[in-house]
Amino acid sequence: QVQLVESGGGLVQAGGSLRLSCAASGGTFSNYAMGWFRQAPGKEREFVAAISVGGGMRNYADSVKGRFTISRDNAKNTVYLEMNSLKPEDTAVYYCASVRMRGTAPSHRDAYDYWGQGTQVTVSS
Repeated sequence: QVQLVESGGGLVQAGGSLRLSCAASGGTFSNYAMGWFRQAPGKEREFVAAISVGGGMRNYADSVKGRFTISRDNAKNTVYLEMNSLKPEDTAVYYCASVRMRGTAPSHRDAYDYWGQGTQVTVSS
């Protein structure tokens, strides 16, 4: 059973930066595509970014392109989300997710099999 644990959330002022981490265990990390999603109060969980097993494919939501960067370190079983130029509308609980799938970086929520518990990101104006 794959387990995912997010960290790195917090409170930051608009224009600031945060780096989220997601540590995976219970599977061969390099076999899993990884994604980040977020959910704001009263809203649906939405796609943020995804990365393929080797990191060669990356996919971003339009709302974060140019500001967020997803990366992974297969030796450390960890995926990262570097968030810059944060805006109040980025405030949400951020979740990482994984799926045993090669050659793709899925953006659809239903493509993922495993989810972390989430980490809160709050951006003040």
